[in-house]
Amino acid sequence: MADRNFDCVVIGSGPGGYVAAIRAAQLGLKTAVVEKDAPGGICLNWGCIPTKALLKSAELYQSMCHAQTYGLSASEVSFDMGAIVDRSRRVVDKMSKGINFLLTKNSIEYIQGLAEIKGPRLLQVSKQKGEKETIDFEKLIIATGARPRNFTSLPVDEERIINSRHALALRELPSRLLVIGAGAIGVEFAYFFSSFGTEVTLVEMLDRILPLEDQEVSQGLANSLRRNNKIKIHTSAKVSSMRRVGETVEAEIEAGGVKTNWSGDYALVAVGMQGNVERLGLENVGIIPQKNFIPVNDYLQTSAPNIYAIGDVIGTPLLAHVASHQGIIAAEHSAGVSTHPLDYNTIPACTYCQPQVASVGLTESKAKESGYTVKVGKFPFAAIGKAVASGEGDGFVKVVIDSQSEEILGVHILHAHASELIAEGTIAKALEATATSVFNTVHPHPTLSEGLMEAMGLALGRAIHL
Repeated sequence: MADRNFDCVVIGSGPGGYVAAIRAAQLGLKTAVVEKDAPGGICLNWGCIPTKALLKSAELYQSMCHAQTYGLSASEVSFDMGAIVDRSRRVVDKMSKGINFLLTKNSIEYIQGLAEIKGPRLLQVSKQKGEKETIDFEKLIIATGARPRNFTSLPVDEERIINSRHALALRELPSRLLVIGAGAIGVEFAYFFSSFGTEVTLVEMLDRILPLEDQEVSQGLANSLRRNNKIKIHTSAKVSSMRRVGETVEAEIEAGGVKTNWSGDYALVAVGMQGNVERLGLENVGIIPQKNFIPVNDYLQTSAPNIYAIGDVIGTPLLAHVASHQGIIAAEHSAGVSTHPLDYNTIPACTYCQPQVASVGLTESKAKESGYTVKVGKFPFAAIGKAVASGEGDGFVKVVIDSQSEEILGVHILHAHASELIAEGTIAKALEATATSVFNTVHPHPTLSEGLMEAMGLALGRAIHL
Protein backbone atom coordinates (compact mmCIF):
# COMPACT_ATOMS: atom_id res chain seq x y z
CA MET A 1 0.00 0.00 0.00
CA ALA A 2 1.25 3.47 -0.86
CA ASP A 3 1.57 6.10 1.84
CA ARG A 4 -0.55 8.59 -0.11
CA ASN A 5 -2.67 8.83 -3.25
CA PHE A 6 -3.02 11.63 -5.79
CA ASP A 7 -4.87 12.08 -9.03
CA CYS A 8 -1.89 13.93 -10.51
CA VAL A 9 1.73 14.16 -9.43
CA VAL A 10 4.20 16.54 -11.03
CA ILE A 11 7.95 15.92 -10.75
CA GLY A 12 9.68 19.30 -10.80
CA SER A 13 8.48 22.79 -9.86
CA GLY A 14 9.95 24.87 -12.66
CA PRO A 15 7.89 27.02 -15.06
CA GLY A 16 6.45 23.86 -16.60
CA GLY A 17 5.92 21.88 -13.41
CA TYR A 18 4.25 24.41 -11.15
CA VAL A 19 2.01 25.67 -13.97
CA ALA A 20 0.95 22.09 -14.78
CA ALA A 21 0.18 21.49 -11.10
CA ILE A 22 -1.90 24.64 -10.80
CA ARG A 23 -3.90 23.84 -13.93
CA ALA A 24 -4.48 20.26 -12.76
CA ALA A 25 -5.70 21.51 -9.39
CA GLN A 26 -8.00 24.03 -11.09
CA LEU A 27 -9.55 21.11 -12.96
CA GLY A 28 -10.37 19.34 -9.72
CA LEU A 29 -7.48 16.87 -9.55
CA LYS A 30 -5.90 16.13 -6.19
CA THR A 31 -2.39 17.25 -7.04
CA ALA A 32 1.13 17.08 -5.61
CA VAL A 33 4.48 18.48 -6.71
CA VAL A 34 7.70 16.62 -5.93
CA GLU A 35 10.80 18.84 -6.02
CA LYS A 36 14.37 17.95 -5.03
CA ASP A 37 15.62 21.54 -4.80
CA ALA A 38 13.96 24.93 -4.34
CA PRO A 39 10.54 25.88 -5.76
CA GLY A 40 10.78 27.37 -9.24
CA GLY A 41 13.27 24.97 -10.76
CA ILE A 42 16.32 25.98 -12.77
CA CYS A 43 14.59 28.87 -14.56
CA LEU A 44 13.74 30.78 -11.42
CA ASN A 45 16.70 29.80 -9.26
CA TRP A 46 19.60 29.46 -11.70
CA GLY A 47 18.39 30.60 -15.11
CA CYS A 48 15.86 33.06 -16.49
CA ILE A 49 15.17 35.20 -13.42
CA PRO A 50 18.61 35.71 -11.83
CA THR A 51 20.14 36.21 -15.27
CA LYS A 52 17.69 38.99 -16.07
CA ALA A 53 18.37 40.61 -12.70
CA LEU A 54 22.10 40.66 -13.49
CA LEU A 55 21.48 41.98 -16.99
CA LYS A 56 19.35 44.82 -15.61
CA SER A 57 22.26 45.88 -13.41
CA ALA A 58 24.56 45.87 -16.44
CA GLU A 59 22.05 47.86 -18.49
CA LEU A 60 21.58 50.46 -15.75
CA TYR A 61 25.34 50.76 -15.19
CA GLN A 62 25.88 51.42 -18.88
CA SER A 63 23.11 54.04 -18.87
CA MET A 64 24.72 55.80 -15.90
CA CYS A 65 28.09 55.78 -17.62
CA HIS A 66 26.50 57.52 -20.62
CA ALA A 67 24.30 59.93 -18.66
CA GLN A 68 25.74 62.90 -20.56
CA THR A 69 23.90 61.66 -23.65
CA TYR A 70 20.68 62.77 -21.93
CA GLY A 71 22.06 66.05 -20.62
CA LEU A 72 22.70 64.56 -17.19
CA SER A 73 25.81 64.25 -15.07
CA ALA A 74 26.82 61.22 -13.03
CA SER A 75 30.33 61.25 -11.62
CA GLU A 76 32.36 58.44 -10.10
CA VAL A 77 29.96 55.74 -11.29
CA SER A 78 31.06 52.41 -9.83
CA PHE A 79 29.74 48.92 -9.08
CA ASP A 80 29.98 46.12 -6.54
CA MET A 81 29.81 42.70 -8.16
CA GLY A 82 28.96 41.02 -4.87
CA ALA A 83 26.04 43.41 -4.32
CA ILE A 84 24.84 42.81 -7.89
CA VAL A 85 24.81 39.05 -7.28
CA ASP A 86 23.12 39.53 -3.89
CA ARG A 87 20.33 41.54 -5.53
CA SER A 88 19.75 38.77 -8.07
CA ARG A 89 19.42 36.23 -5.25
CA ARG A 90 16.91 38.47 -3.43
CA VAL A 91 14.83 38.59 -6.61
CA VAL A 92 14.97 34.79 -6.79
CA ASP A 93 13.91 34.45 -3.15
CA LYS A 94 10.92 36.75 -3.67
CA MET A 95 9.77 34.87 -6.76
CA SER A 96 10.25 31.49 -5.07
CA LYS A 97 8.01 32.59 -2.20
CA GLY A 98 5.46 33.63 -4.80
CA ILE A 99 5.38 30.11 -6.24
CA ASN A 100 4.95 28.65 -2.76
CA PHE A 101 1.98 30.97 -2.28
CA LEU A 102 0.40 29.86 -5.58
CA LEU A 103 0.80 26.17 -4.72
CA THR A 104 -0.75 26.69 -1.29
CA LYS A 105 -3.56 28.81 -2.72
CA ASN A 106 -4.47 25.98 -5.10
CA SER A 107 -4.29 23.30 -2.35
CA ILE A 108 -1.33 21.57 -4.02
CA GLU A 109 0.80 19.32 -1.81
CA TYR A 110 4.50 20.25 -2.01
CA ILE A 111 6.80 17.31 -1.31
CA GLN A 112 10.55 17.91 -0.96
CA GLY A 113 12.59 14.97 -2.19
CA LEU A 114 13.97 12.93 -5.07
CA ALA A 115 11.34 11.12 -7.12
CA GLU A 116 11.73 7.72 -8.78
CA ILE A 117 9.06 5.93 -10.79
CA LYS A 118 8.62 2.41 -9.46
CA GLY A 119 5.67 1.30 -11.57
CA PRO A 120 2.89 2.48 -13.89
CA ARG A 121 1.15 4.20 -10.97
CA LEU A 122 3.71 4.14 -8.19
CA LEU A 123 6.28 6.76 -7.21
CA GLN A 124 8.92 6.66 -4.48
CA VAL A 125 10.21 9.88 -2.94
CA SER A 126 13.55 9.85 -1.11
CA LYS A 127 13.76 12.65 1.44
CA GLN A 128 16.73 14.43 2.95
CA LYS A 129 16.96 12.40 6.15
CA GLY A 130 16.86 9.08 4.33
CA GLU A 131 13.13 8.66 4.67
CA LYS A 132 11.23 7.17 1.77
CA GLU A 133 7.60 7.75 0.90
CA THR A 134 5.53 5.90 -1.70
CA ILE A 135 2.81 7.64 -3.67
CA ASP A 136 0.07 6.23 -5.87
CA PHE A 137 -0.85 8.40 -8.86
CA GLU A 138 -3.35 8.24 -11.66
CA LYS A 139 -1.42 10.67 -13.88
CA LEU A 140 2.22 11.74 -13.69
CA ILE A 141 3.82 14.77 -15.34
CA ILE A 142 7.62 14.78 -15.61
CA ALA A 143 9.06 18.31 -15.61
CA THR A 144 12.64 17.75 -14.50
CA GLY A 145 14.25 20.22 -16.92
CA ALA A 146 17.73 20.12 -18.39
CA ARG A 147 21.30 21.01 -17.49
CA PRO A 148 24.44 22.16 -19.35
CA ARG A 149 26.01 19.38 -21.36
CA ASN A 150 29.50 18.25 -20.35
CA PHE A 151 32.27 17.73 -22.90
CA THR A 152 35.54 15.97 -22.16
CA SER A 153 37.35 18.49 -24.36
CA LEU A 154 35.88 21.38 -22.32
CA PRO A 155 36.35 20.18 -18.73
CA VAL A 156 34.28 22.24 -16.28
CA ASP A 157 35.97 22.40 -12.87
CA GLU A 158 33.37 24.78 -11.36
CA GLU A 159 36.09 27.22 -10.30
CA ARG A 160 37.89 28.68 -13.31
CA ILE A 161 36.22 26.71 -16.10
CA ILE A 162 32.55 27.23 -15.39
CA ASN A 163 29.05 26.90 -16.84
CA SER A 164 26.11 29.29 -16.61
CA ARG A 165 25.09 28.20 -13.12
CA HIS A 166 28.50 29.01 -11.68
CA ALA A 167 28.63 32.30 -13.60
CA LEU A 168 25.45 33.45 -11.86
CA ALA A 169 27.16 33.27 -8.49
CA LEU A 170 30.54 34.70 -9.54
CA ARG A 171 31.30 37.47 -7.04
CA GLU A 172 34.47 38.76 -8.65
CA LEU A 173 34.74 40.39 -12.06
CA PRO A 174 36.89 38.38 -14.48
CA SER A 175 39.71 40.28 -16.07
CA ARG A 176 39.67 38.15 -19.22
CA LEU A 177 36.83 35.75 -20.02
CA LEU A 178 36.47 33.18 -22.77
CA VAL A 179 32.85 32.36 -23.64
CA ILE A 180 32.40 29.16 -25.65
CA GLY A 181 29.09 29.08 -27.48
CA ALA A 182 27.22 32.10 -28.86
CA GLY A 183 23.63 31.02 -28.33
CA ALA A 184 21.40 33.08 -26.05
CA ILE A 185 23.18 32.03 -22.83
CA GLY A 186 26.67 32.70 -24.14
CA VAL A 187 25.75 36.05 -25.67
CA GLU A 188 23.94 37.25 -22.54
CA PHE A 189 26.89 36.47 -20.27
CA ALA A 190 29.36 37.95 -22.78
CA TYR A 191 27.33 41.18 -22.74
CA PHE A 192 26.97 41.18 -18.94
CA PHE A 193 30.63 40.82 -18.06
CA SER A 194 31.88 43.07 -20.87
CA SER A 195 29.52 45.83 -19.65
CA PHE A 196 31.55 46.05 -16.44
CA GLY A 197 34.93 46.02 -18.20
CA THR A 198 35.84 42.35 -18.65
CA GLU A 199 37.80 41.64 -21.82
CA VAL A 200 35.54 39.02 -23.43
CA THR A 201 36.31 36.63 -26.27
CA LEU A 202 33.27 34.86 -27.73
CA VAL A 203 33.72 31.68 -29.80
CA GLU A 204 31.01 30.06 -31.94
CA MET A 205 31.37 26.96 -34.13
CA LEU A 206 28.73 28.08 -36.63
CA ASP A 207 29.07 30.99 -39.02
CA ARG A 208 27.41 33.63 -36.81
CA ILE A 209 26.35 34.37 -33.26
CA LEU A 210 22.74 33.47 -32.35
CA PRO A 211 22.76 31.07 -35.32
CA LEU A 212 19.03 30.28 -35.00
CA GLU A 213 18.11 33.93 -35.55
CA ASP A 214 17.75 35.76 -38.85
CA GLN A 215 21.14 36.41 -40.43
CA GLU A 216 20.71 40.19 -40.53
CA VAL A 217 19.76 40.24 -36.86
CA SER A 218 22.79 38.12 -35.93
CA GLN A 219 25.09 40.37 -37.91
CA GLY A 220 23.55 43.53 -36.46
CA LEU A 221 24.00 42.26 -32.91
CA ALA A 222 27.58 41.16 -33.59
CA ASN A 223 28.41 44.62 -34.92
CA SER A 224 26.89 46.22 -31.81
CA LEU A 225 28.73 43.93 -29.37
CA ARG A 226 32.02 44.57 -31.13
CA ARG A 227 31.47 48.33 -31.29
CA ASN A 228 29.88 49.04 -27.92
CA ASN A 229 31.20 46.26 -25.71
CA LYS A 230 34.56 45.60 -27.39
CA ILE A 231 33.82 41.86 -27.47
CA LYS A 232 36.14 39.81 -29.65
CA ILE A 233 33.96 37.47 -31.69
CA HIS A 234 35.24 34.38 -33.50
CA THR A 235 32.71 32.53 -35.66
CA SER A 236 33.24 29.33 -37.67
CA ALA A 237 35.70 28.60 -34.88
CA LYS A 238 36.20 26.11 -32.08
CA VAL A 239 38.19 25.72 -28.88
CA SER A 240 40.38 22.77 -29.81
CA SER A 241 41.95 22.43 -26.35
CA MET A 242 41.64 23.99 -22.93
CA ARG A 243 43.25 23.48 -19.55
CA ARG A 244 43.62 25.16 -16.22
CA VAL A 245 47.04 26.19 -14.99
CA GLY A 246 46.81 27.48 -11.43
CA GLU A 247 44.52 30.50 -11.48
CA THR A 248 44.75 30.81 -15.26
CA VAL A 249 42.85 29.12 -18.07
CA GLU A 250 44.71 28.42 -21.30
CA ALA A 251 42.91 27.59 -24.54
CA GLU A 252 43.62 27.12 -28.22
CA ILE A 253 41.13 28.67 -30.64
CA GLU A 254 41.02 27.26 -34.16
CA ALA A 255 39.39 29.06 -37.08
CA GLY A 256 39.98 28.45 -40.77
CA GLY A 257 42.87 26.10 -40.03
CA VAL A 258 44.67 28.80 -38.04
CA LYS A 259 45.25 28.28 -34.33
CA THR A 260 45.65 31.08 -31.81
CA ASN A 261 46.37 30.89 -28.11
CA TRP A 262 44.19 32.51 -25.45
CA SER A 263 44.74 32.84 -21.72
CA GLY A 264 42.67 34.47 -19.01
CA ASP A 265 41.24 33.95 -15.57
CA TYR A 266 37.88 32.35 -16.49
CA ALA A 267 36.27 30.33 -19.27
CA LEU A 268 32.51 29.91 -19.54
CA VAL A 269 31.20 26.84 -21.39
CA ALA A 270 27.77 27.59 -22.87
CA VAL A 271 27.43 24.79 -25.40
CA GLY A 272 24.43 22.48 -25.44
CA MET A 273 21.93 21.15 -22.91
CA GLN A 274 20.77 17.67 -21.96
CA GLY A 275 17.58 16.52 -20.33
CA ASN A 276 17.52 15.42 -16.70
CA VAL A 277 16.40 11.86 -17.41
CA GLU A 278 18.71 9.92 -15.10
CA ARG A 279 17.54 8.16 -11.93
CA LEU A 280 13.88 8.79 -12.69
CA GLY A 281 13.06 5.10 -13.07
CA LEU A 282 11.93 5.54 -16.67
CA GLU A 283 13.03 2.00 -17.43
CA ASN A 284 10.46 0.71 -14.93
CA VAL A 285 7.63 1.91 -17.19
CA GLY A 286 9.25 1.32 -20.56
CA ILE A 287 10.08 4.94 -21.38
CA ILE A 288 13.26 5.11 -23.48
CA PRO A 289 14.99 8.51 -23.76
CA GLN A 290 16.31 9.56 -27.15
CA LYS A 291 19.50 11.64 -27.20
CA ASN A 292 19.02 12.42 -23.48
CA PHE A 293 15.45 13.68 -23.93
CA ILE A 294 12.04 12.04 -23.40
CA PRO A 295 9.96 11.54 -26.57
CA VAL A 296 6.29 12.57 -26.37
CA ASN A 297 3.28 12.91 -28.66
CA ASP A 298 1.35 16.10 -29.50
CA TYR A 299 -0.38 16.03 -26.12
CA LEU A 300 2.87 15.47 -24.20
CA GLN A 301 2.17 11.79 -23.46
CA THR A 302 5.13 9.45 -23.22
CA SER A 303 5.04 5.81 -24.35
CA ALA A 304 3.29 5.17 -21.02
CA PRO A 305 -0.09 6.87 -21.70
CA ASN A 306 -0.75 8.04 -18.12
CA ILE A 307 2.73 9.60 -17.85
CA TYR A 308 3.44 12.96 -19.48
CA ALA A 309 6.66 14.93 -19.94
CA ILE A 310 7.01 18.66 -20.53
CA GLY A 311 9.60 21.41 -20.80
CA ASP A 312 13.32 21.10 -21.34
CA VAL A 313 13.37 17.38 -20.53
CA ILE A 314 11.61 16.65 -23.86
CA GLY A 315 14.02 18.71 -25.96
CA THR A 316 11.55 21.04 -27.68
CA PRO A 317 12.64 24.71 -27.70
CA LEU A 318 14.28 25.05 -24.29
CA LEU A 319 12.25 28.06 -23.22
CA ALA A 320 10.33 28.69 -20.00
CA HIS A 321 7.21 29.91 -21.77
CA VAL A 322 7.16 26.75 -23.87
CA ALA A 323 7.33 24.62 -20.74
CA SER A 324 4.52 26.58 -19.11
CA HIS A 325 2.17 26.17 -22.05
CA GLN A 326 3.05 22.50 -22.35
CA GLY A 327 2.20 22.17 -18.66
CA ILE A 328 -1.28 23.52 -19.31
CA ILE A 329 -1.81 21.15 -22.24
CA ALA A 330 -0.57 18.11 -20.29
CA ALA A 331 -2.72 18.93 -17.26
CA GLU A 332 -5.83 19.47 -19.37
CA HIS A 333 -5.28 16.28 -21.36
CA SER A 334 -4.64 14.27 -18.19
CA ALA A 335 -7.91 15.60 -16.76
CA GLY A 336 -9.84 14.60 -19.87
CA VAL A 337 -10.51 18.20 -20.86
CA SER A 338 -10.51 19.22 -24.52
CA THR A 339 -7.20 20.91 -25.28
CA HIS A 340 -4.91 21.67 -28.23
CA PRO A 341 -1.46 20.68 -29.48
CA LEU A 342 1.15 23.43 -29.20
CA ASP A 343 1.93 25.30 -32.43
CA TYR A 344 5.71 25.53 -32.37
CA ASN A 345 5.67 27.95 -35.32
CA THR A 346 4.31 30.69 -33.07
CA ILE A 347 6.83 30.43 -30.23
CA PRO A 348 8.70 33.69 -29.55
CA ALA A 349 12.38 33.58 -28.65
CA CYS A 350 14.26 36.33 -26.82
CA THR A 351 17.88 37.13 -26.01
CA TYR A 352 18.30 39.73 -23.27
CA CYS A 353 21.63 41.37 -24.04
CA GLN A 354 21.66 44.98 -25.25
CA PRO A 355 20.35 45.47 -27.81
CA GLN A 356 17.89 42.64 -27.26
CA VAL A 357 16.92 40.14 -29.93
CA ALA A 358 13.41 38.73 -30.28
CA SER A 359 11.77 36.71 -33.02
CA VAL A 360 8.85 34.52 -33.96
CA GLY A 361 8.33 32.33 -37.00
CA LEU A 362 10.61 31.73 -39.97
CA THR A 363 13.78 33.59 -40.83
CA GLU A 364 14.08 34.89 -44.37
CA SER A 365 16.38 32.04 -45.39
CA LYS A 366 14.18 29.36 -43.76
CA ALA A 367 11.09 30.76 -45.47
CA LYS A 368 12.79 30.53 -48.85
CA GLU A 369 14.06 27.03 -48.09
CA SER A 370 10.46 26.06 -47.26
CA GLY A 371 9.37 27.08 -50.75
CA TYR A 372 7.83 30.47 -50.03
CA THR A 373 8.21 33.43 -52.36
CA VAL A 374 8.71 36.21 -49.85
CA LYS A 375 8.60 39.93 -49.42
CA VAL A 376 10.70 41.53 -46.70
CA GLY A 377 10.25 44.76 -44.81
CA LYS A 378 13.15 46.01 -42.69
CA PHE A 379 12.42 49.23 -40.84
CA PRO A 380 15.10 50.97 -38.73
CA PHE A 381 14.29 52.35 -35.30
CA ALA A 382 16.35 55.38 -36.29
CA ALA A 383 13.22 56.46 -38.21
CA ILE A 384 10.90 56.00 -35.20
CA GLY A 385 10.39 59.18 -33.20
CA LYS A 386 9.98 57.49 -29.79
CA ALA A 387 13.19 55.50 -30.28
CA VAL A 388 15.21 58.57 -31.22
CA ALA A 389 13.75 60.62 -28.36
CA SER A 390 14.67 57.81 -25.95
CA GLY A 391 18.21 57.56 -27.26
CA GLU A 392 17.46 54.05 -28.48
CA GLY A 393 17.56 54.39 -32.24
CA ASP A 394 19.78 51.37 -32.86
CA GLY A 395 18.25 48.26 -34.40
CA PHE A 396 15.36 47.41 -36.67
CA VAL A 397 12.19 45.40 -37.20
CA LYS A 398 12.30 42.87 -40.02
CA VAL A 399 9.17 41.11 -41.24
CA VAL A 400 8.98 38.24 -43.71
CA ILE A 401 5.65 37.74 -45.51
CA ASP A 402 4.33 35.51 -48.27
CA SER A 403 4.35 37.61 -51.44
CA GLN A 404 0.90 36.43 -52.58
CA SER A 405 -1.20 35.74 -49.49
CA GLU A 406 0.52 38.37 -47.30
CA GLU A 407 0.73 35.72 -44.56
CA ILE A 408 3.14 36.77 -41.82
CA LEU A 409 5.90 34.16 -41.87
CA GLY A 410 8.32 35.73 -39.43
CA VAL A 411 9.00 38.80 -37.29
CA HIS A 412 12.53 39.64 -36.15
CA ILE A 413 13.49 42.53 -33.89
CA LEU A 414 16.83 43.96 -32.81
CA HIS A 415 16.29 46.71 -30.24
CA ALA A 416 16.70 47.63 -26.58
CA HIS A 417 13.08 46.55 -25.93
CA ALA A 418 12.74 43.76 -28.48
CA SER A 419 11.51 41.22 -25.90
CA GLU A 420 8.50 43.41 -25.10
CA LEU A 421 7.75 44.30 -28.72
CA ILE A 422 7.68 40.73 -30.07
CA ALA A 423 4.32 39.96 -28.43
CA GLU A 424 2.44 41.88 -31.12
CA GLY A 425 4.11 39.88 -33.87
CA THR A 426 3.39 36.65 -31.99
CA ILE A 427 -0.30 37.45 -31.60
CA ALA A 428 -0.56 38.55 -35.23
CA LYS A 429 1.00 35.32 -36.43
CA ALA A 430 -1.03 33.12 -34.07
CA LEU A 431 -4.29 34.77 -35.23
CA GLU A 432 -3.23 34.43 -38.88
CA ALA A 433 -3.30 38.17 -39.43
CA THR A 434 -1.97 39.49 -42.73
CA ALA A 435 0.60 42.18 -43.26
CA THR A 436 -2.16 44.48 -44.51
CA SER A 437 -4.32 43.95 -41.41
CA VAL A 438 -1.40 44.87 -39.15
CA PHE A 439 -0.49 47.88 -41.27
CA ASN A 440 -4.11 49.05 -41.28
CA THR A 441 -4.32 48.81 -37.49
CA VAL A 442 -3.80 52.25 -35.98
CA HIS A 443 -0.76 52.20 -33.69
CA PRO A 444 -0.28 54.87 -31.02
CA HIS A 445 2.26 57.61 -31.67
CA PRO A 446 4.92 58.08 -30.55
CA THR A 447 5.69 54.48 -29.60
CA LEU A 448 8.19 51.81 -30.46
CA SER A 449 5.30 49.60 -31.62
CA GLU A 450 5.04 51.73 -34.76
CA GLY A 451 8.15 49.92 -35.97
CA LEU A 452 6.22 46.71 -36.66
CA MET A 453 3.48 48.57 -38.51
CA GLU A 454 6.04 50.44 -40.61
CA ALA A 455 7.92 47.22 -41.42
CA MET A 456 4.69 45.65 -42.66
CA GLY A 457 4.06 48.71 -44.81
CA LEU A 458 7.57 48.50 -46.22
CA ALA A 459 7.05 44.83 -47.16
CA LEU A 460 3.80 45.82 -48.91
CA GLY A 461 5.40 48.71 -50.78
CA ARG A 462 3.38 51.21 -48.75
CA ALA A 463 6.06 52.67 -46.46
CA ILE A 464 5.35 56.20 -45.22
CA HIS A 465 8.37 57.13 -43.10
CA LEU A 466 11.17 55.60 -45.13
